Amino acid sequence: PLLGAGVGWLLKMAVGWLATLSWVPWQGPVRLIASIPEPYAAIGFPVLGAVLGVLIACYAEFDYVTATVAPGLLTVTHAGRTRTVPRAAVDAVFLDGKKLVLLGHRSEEVARIGGDFDPKAFAAALRAHGYPWHADGDPHADAYRRWVDGLPGLPAAAHVLLKARAHALKKDRTADAEQLREELAELGIVVREEKKQQCWRPLPEHPGDGRRQP
Repeated sequence: PLLGAGVGWLLKMAVGWLATLSWVPWQGPVRLIASIPEPYAAIGFPVLGAVLGVLIACYAEFDYVTATVAPGLLTVTHAGRTRTVPRAAVDAVFLDGKKLVLLGHRSEEVARIGGDFDPKAFAAALRAHGYPWHADGDPHADAYRRWVDGLPGLPAAAHVLLKARAHALKKDRTADAEQLREELAELGIVVREEKKQQCWRPLPEHPGDGRRQP
């Protein structure tokens, strides 16, 4: 907040200077802001900066990932949501870009967690408690295929969900995209993004991979 207040004061100085430069765009709004009389400007800009500082600090805390790692249980909290995963349910843990991913024994995603965390610290803690950390990433990376609408090998319902998810990703609707990821998981489809493209793989016991397990 104090840093934000300082930024607000600097913004007040900058606006006054910008208002004197004829080549600066948006001269109307700039001059309007610069014309705010004292003491309102002297008070208002630092207060605005402090408020922005508080909002940024709250967002940073909201995006921070915390974890409690025990030999038999992993508890992860991010964005106000806490997930508890038994060690016995975890077959692999790895980083997918900036996200922490936990896989179960059927290669299904038990959890996929994004946010602000220290990958090295997480890896050390998980290894120390016997969790199967994969430093090279997803052990099933070679099983993914790039999704193309109508491509054979996927049920029609999966194509509908993937198409809706592609639209959600394009519009940056993260919550919708995650919900659709969970719905795809119910169909036996694991999905991830590679260079802004959706890629998918089937779980072994689902018919989406073209074979069935005994």
